Amino acid sequence: MLDSLKAIQTEAGAVFTADIPQSFPQADAALAAAHTGVALVDRSHWGRIQVGGDDCLRFLHNQTTNAFEKLQPGQGCDTVFVTSTARTLDLATAYVDTDSVLLLTSPGQAETLLPWMDRYIFFADKVTLADVTAETVAFTLIGPESDAVLEKIGAGAVAGQPYASHKSLRFDGDGVLVAVGSGLALPGYTLIAPVTQAVALWQQLADCGALPLGETGWQQLRVQQGRPTPGSELTDAVNPLEAGLWQAVSFEKGCYIGQETLARLNTYKGVKQQLWGLTLAAMVPPNSSIYLNDQKVGTVTSVIPTATGALGLAYLRTKAGGAGLTVQVEGVEATVTDLPFASRGYLAAEA
Repeated sequence: MLDSLKAIQTEAGAVFTADIPQSFPQADAALAAAHTGVALVDRSHWGRIQVGGDDCLRFLHNQTTNAFEKLQPGQGCDTVFVTSTARTLDLATAYVDTDSVLLLTSPGQAETLLPWMDRYIFFADKVTLADVTAETVAFTLIGPESDAVLEKIGAGAVAGQPYASHKSLRFDGDGVLVAVGSGLALPGYTLIAPVTQAVALWQQLADCGALPLGETGWQQLRVQQGRPTPGSELTDAVNPLEAGLWQAVSFEKGCYIGQETLARLNTYKGVKQQLWGLTLAAMVPPNSSIYLNDQKVGTVTSVIPTATGALGLAYLRTKAGGAGLTVQVEGVEATVTDLPFASRGYLAAEA
């Protein structure tokens, strides 16, 4: 992590684990601000990959689940990297520029995705790959007052644009990418800047009224919202449709890695499990089995403590039901809840 950025965050009361700010003072207020005001999250430990070359759009169009070839500079999308059998690797957000695409990946996934993509670049392909994680920082504003912060820093032109729309704006002489989207189903914006601007940009966002929120708070929001993450909800045991990522999958474009499996699941309505939320009376371990009428119907993937019990994410068999269902986990009663971040395709219409 950039030492100068860590220094000012430490001065602000941040507590770190492995150079990631886990918490800041006013943690409860910052969580509330994500819903009613504006919170500020340091996502610099997330991966950033620059895909360049004349064929970069075609390459990503053929290697990931969403449609890229019609995207114009300044547009973007969420997309999923999957295996040939449509098992999930990562959910990434793509920002299209005139001659490149910047991918914001999950933490630690740049190192996984770079060699994975590289093996699909052939001799005639005009595609380059670069890990720019160490050269950049990523900050996210979350909450309904995010527009006001953008106005104060001179980035108001991005406010109100479609998801993943972005502009490169000048900040102290350097270009800062300002993009629509918080990474959750909450309003907000993500700013990606050179490390040389990290301290000044973080300080300015905080001075504009954004309350710093640490990784602990982000994880609480992630579970509440239902954003899946590698190693928990995104594994080689699930596909993007099961993970509630229908919005990141194109069923209209041509062949791509994993396309045949996803098309078949959609056509024949074959999604056998879905990601749901859990409201639990007490904490349970991840990977705990979920029971309905003494029959196993799912598995817990993530769980976080709350003042009144716990919240979790879990995969449940589609035939078992969904929101409103009462289940048992390790002897603890739990209620199945819907997830704001999840999209469910034909399953939503059938619910």
